[in-house]
Amino acid sequence: MDGRDLVRSMKSVGSVRAAQGLRTVRAAWRRRRADATGLPPRGVERARVPGVVREVTPEPGGGIVRFSRSELRILVTVNGAVFCGWDGAEPEPSYALAGRCPDADPRAVLEPDKDGGWRVVAERVTVVVSRHGAVEVRTPGGVTLRRDLPPRWWEPVGGGPARWTQRSEVAADARFFGLGGRASGPRLRDGTYRLWNTGPGRAVGPGEDPPSITMPVQLVVADAGTHLVFHDNPWDGRVTLREGEEGEGSGHDRAGWSELRMDGGPLRCWVMQGTPGRTLLTWASLTGAPSLPPAWALGHHHVHSAIGSEQEVRRIVAGYQEVGLPLDALHLDSDHFDAHQVFTVDQERFGKLPDLADDLRRDGVRLVSVVTPAVRATPGNAVFDAGAAEDAFVREASGEVARGVSRAGEVVFPDFTHARVRAWWGGLYAERLAQGFAGFWHDQNEPTSLTAFGEPTLPRSARHALDGRGGDHREAHNVYALCMSRAAHDGLRSLAPEERPFAVSRSGWAGMQRHGGAWTGDAVTGWPGLRASLALVMGLGLCGVPCAGPDVGGLDGDPSPELFLRSLQLGAYLPLFRTRASARAERREPWDFGAEVLEHARVALVERRRLLPYFMTLAHLARRTGAPFVRPLWWSAPEERALRDCEDAFLLGDGLLVAPVLDPGADRRAVQLPRGRWYDTVTGRAYEGPAQVLVDAPLERIPVLARAGAVLPVRGEDGALELEVWAPARGRTGSGLVVPDEGDGWAEPEIERYTARWAGPRIVVEREHEDGVREPSHPVRVRGLGPG
Repeated sequence: MDGRDLVRSMKSVGSVRAAQGLRTVRAAWRRRRADATGLPPRGVERARVPGVVREVTPEPGGGIVRFSRSELRILVTVNGAVFCGWDGAEPEPSYALAGRCPDADPRAVLEPDKDGGWRVVAERVTVVVSRHGAVEVRTPGGVTLRRDLPPRWWEPVGGGPARWTQRSEVAADARFFGLGGRASGPRLRDGTYRLWNTGPGRAVGPGEDPPSITMPVQLVVADAGTHLVFHDNPWDGRVTLREGEEGEGSGHDRAGWSELRMDGGPLRCWVMQGTPGRTLLTWASLTGAPSLPPAWALGHHHVHSAIGSEQEVRRIVAGYQEVGLPLDALHLDSDHFDAHQVFTVDQERFGKLPDLADDLRRDGVRLVSVVTPAVRATPGNAVFDAGAAEDAFVREASGEVARGVSRAGEVVFPDFTHARVRAWWGGLYAERLAQGFAGFWHDQNEPTSLTAFGEPTLPRSARHALDGRGGDHREAHNVYALCMSRAAHDGLRSLAPEERPFAVSRSGWAGMQRHGGAWTGDAVTGWPGLRASLALVMGLGLCGVPCAGPDVGGLDGDPSPELFLRSLQLGAYLPLFRTRASARAERREPWDFGAEVLEHARVALVERRRLLPYFMTLAHLARRTGAPFVRPLWWSAPEERALRDCEDAFLLGDGLLVAPVLDPGADRRAVQLPRGRWYDTVTGRAYEGPAQVLVDAPLERIPVLARAGAVLPVRGEDGALELEVWAPARGRTGSGLVVPDEGDGWAEPEIERYTARWAGPRIVVEREHEDGVREPSHPVRVRGLGPG
């Protein structure tokens, strides 16, 4: 334990109860001692580079290029993705991939290139390998999207995992996005970003890094095209990004570059290119289709940090009903557990929880339970005893069960990287379902402790099964929460096969969308925290996690009425819409902020409910195509440079543009419009893009604009689905997709396709069908026909 660890631990002593602080100090010492004995010293290292090409072996989809000191496998798959694996690294096994690696493209051929290099030519991509090991990914037209320089390894002379680094060059005009979503994003500026899921134990703001969800996924947007690169390696690492600079006049461009440094693990990566939509489709086909939430989960959620009894639950729900605010789900934090023990209800305060859940469900409100991986290490705790009998808990290198610390005392952690343990843990959700819970909120699953500084509770030397391969926490840390989500998802599918599971997780890794959505963690209360929330949601969507959202209002502090309202207005247009009442704030519920805020909050909540059919349609499209709900303005026009730098507005699907208010005191704001006509959904005023326009943003609403020609499914005044059609410009047509689904089951509703066109003085809306066109299946309301 070094001085920094000691200072952090001592600070935590002063910030929590003394007993917990002392446990934290002891745990930090124990972790340091375990790593000192369980991890071999690196000692002297030897640097290595690939060398020069010696021979090649063609294979389906590409082949193996052997260098004097390394070898590289190139594989182009049938979906157009490119795999590069060094030193024998294969696509499998992988926690990111959904099932088996896609089949090789039989038309891709490995052939000689100039200067002693080789290339693989496929329909959608060309991969060029130089004689020294540089790898270029080019468009079918021959334009270079990415050039990976020869990698370099540092191998311990005495054996052990090798550190490695790889530097890549991109176009001078390229912009970086992704890495799991960063609070300073969505566009990732020059800097170094760590790849190590971290729960800091406190609210975080834009300057905090790393977040709870990190992924070695970069989405790069440039004039030449869009590409996504994924380094399939969950070890600790750092990505350094530098944007390029275009030369003026006769000057030369300075290429942008990224450099990845990993502490160990394989050097293998996937690259896919095309339009943003095609790129995310390929990514979803590789890592799995996003899970489809039940319809109720797209409504309004609320969590109170300190609900101490069933009476308090009923009071909160009654409060929403009394003021006429829609509420679809109420989240219970750990206060409903018996002494914070997972899956054990406090019978004194919540003795009739199933009856309570039934009463709330009749009112349209579901209960959602928090679940953490920390199991209180107390004999007599049913989960601890069962886990010990299953040998389910992570062990230290010495063979002893690894122990951490939380508010409940000493805790142990299941090894979710073992299939047997996942099956056991998934079965425990039967208790939650029997208590009436309909959804789950996974928290503290980085895993980190509940100290003020979020000290890691598992030493890096802790042993994990890693599904039969064996390894330590250095490799398992980033995929720990992913495996926990898998355990929950598979368990719920087995326990309640007729219902779509709903679960959101604070932490995760590439492929987490298969098992549920993401909650972006404890955002700091303040205007910077509001910007950070939008950046995180947008960044996660570009990494394949379409269903994500922050806590409206933040975790700590007491938001001003204006900040709370602007945060709620933004949240109403994000996939996961969850308000949070902090136990430390004076004002906790929407009606506590005054009559004016309550009225404006009601408008936002009612509009969210009106748009639920649109959100459900976007959820189905995300499952089928990988396209996120929340999209950057450049989504359909990545060649528009002005849109690449716009970070304070977003597209909700194809039909709506949302421009939240992110600064105090603003009643107007500038909006960068993509090409086409856009209508203010409140005033009906039309704007022509591409352009930057100034729009009104009064306290009662944020600017939302509809694309001309959009056909949006909405909920009518009678609660039935209707089509809201925004008039296309004269001489133009419009279109839209509708997936009518209001249930929780697995039926696959038919996608309805609609077109809108001018026919003389009126607009005709038709439903496309395999045998021609038909009348719309739902009532139609045309908007945008007024002046302007």
